[in-house]
Amino acid sequence: MLEQLLALPIEKKIGQLFFIGLPETKLDAEIKELLREFSPGGVCLFSRNIRALDQTRELLEEIRENLPVEPLLSLDQEGGLVDRLRRVIAPMPAPSSLKTVAEAKNLAEITAEALRILGFNMNFAPVVDVIDEARANSYNGLYSRAFGKSRSEVVEYAAEYLAGLQDNGCLGCLKHFPGLGASQVDSHEELPKVYLTREDLFENDLLPYRRLLPSENVHAVMVAHASFPRFDLQETDNNGKLLPSSLSFNIVTKLLREELGFQGAVITDDLEMGAIVKNYTVGEVCRLAIAAGEDMLAFCANTNSFREGFRAVSDAVKNGEITETRIDESLRRIAHLKSIMQTALPFDAERLQVLSDKISQLNSKIKEETHFA
Repeated sequence: MLEQLLALPIEKKIGQLFFIGLPETKLDAEIKELLREFSPGGVCLFSRNIRALDQTRELLEEIRENLPVEPLLSLDQEGGLVDRLRRVIAPMPAPSSLKTVAEAKNLAEITAEALRILGFNMNFAPVVDVIDEARANSYNGLYSRAFGKSRSEVVEYAAEYLAGLQDNGCLGCLKHFPGLGASQVDSHEELPKVYLTREDLFENDLLPYRRLLPSENVHAVMVAHASFPRFDLQETDNNGKLLPSSLSFNIVTKLLREELGFQGAVITDDLEMGAIVKNYTVGEVCRLAIAAGEDMLAFCANTNSFREGFRAVSDAVKNGEITETRIDESLRRIAHLKSIMQTALPFDAERLQVLSDKISQLNSKIKEETHFA
């Protein structure tokens, strides 16, 4: 896989740095041409793309057929509020509702098998933000999305969930680095300011990463859009504004790679969220993200933004602002992800119904445990 990626022409190499969303439930001629021309390294599906079991599998197969390099095919299948499969499989329980690590592992095993039958090879989960009782009422969009009610429970549950996913052939991705648990606003709307010191971050929000990264079971990390005014590594941009963590060399390279020692793939959160688009152009975002050390840039809403971002990176390579050596650094990490991703399982609607029933049984068990707690 590495040799294949490094042998690509520069335009296709640049395309591999992008994780994109698609507009519809099937590919039209324009989207097929986009995939063939730009060769994005990953595609993320959302609820808008998923209407039926067989349709989802057909869409993912069609994406593969129109890309010259096998893609990462992902979604955010967390359960609870973030459940992209809700229309086609029984609703999955929210991570915060799980009462035991065994339930977390069971959910992950069911999720992994269902995703692979549908044709996915990756899941943007688990969320390892720390949401304790003091943070539970914040309006940051994370309610119910994280495990447990303490930093230690997040570590314990997330470790089992990640193992359950990956032992069953589906790549996971820890998010949202370096931690959104203490944020007071939703980064989908605006850039959060998280007033934590280095000591606060390392003792609480970074604990899941400090514990899980050394296991070598973590192959991908998604970086949040947030600022940390009291953290010594917080940077400002050329206009003096607080730089989002997703665009920060200090956060991505100095903290995640150098201090914490992570050498896997680093992916931005969606670069079309309010925290980003209200402050930067697409071109600025792409150049800053690559300079920060990000490997894959997520543009999940609008394919025109992806086109604009691709052109910006291409221009930066042509004028020497971004070197091909820098592109190849990310390709090596992307190649590792692609070398360990598993092929899809045979499509089996009956088995998916069995898995849907298992989800319903898990939901019933959780409700019963909650009732008697």
